[in-house]
Amino acid sequence: MATLTQYYATGRRKEATARVYLRPGQGKITVNKRDFDHYFVRESSKLIIRQPLELTNTATDSSIPATVRPS
Repeated sequence: MATLTQYYATGRRKEATARVYLRPGQGKITVNKRDFDHYFVRESSKLIIRQPLELTNTATDSSIPATVRPS
């Protein structure tokens, strides 16, 4: 039986909370079960989020499901 290696992080700002998982996958990013490109409209925001994945060569190897609860 193979084990699933995943990383988990929680971020908070004022009353908002974001929970993010980094899992092996095909490079799909979802936020609240919506596609990443539909959730973030500005190209600068998309670039900032994708940049660490591209620097570590994990952009196509990892899937990132995130849940955000706004304030």
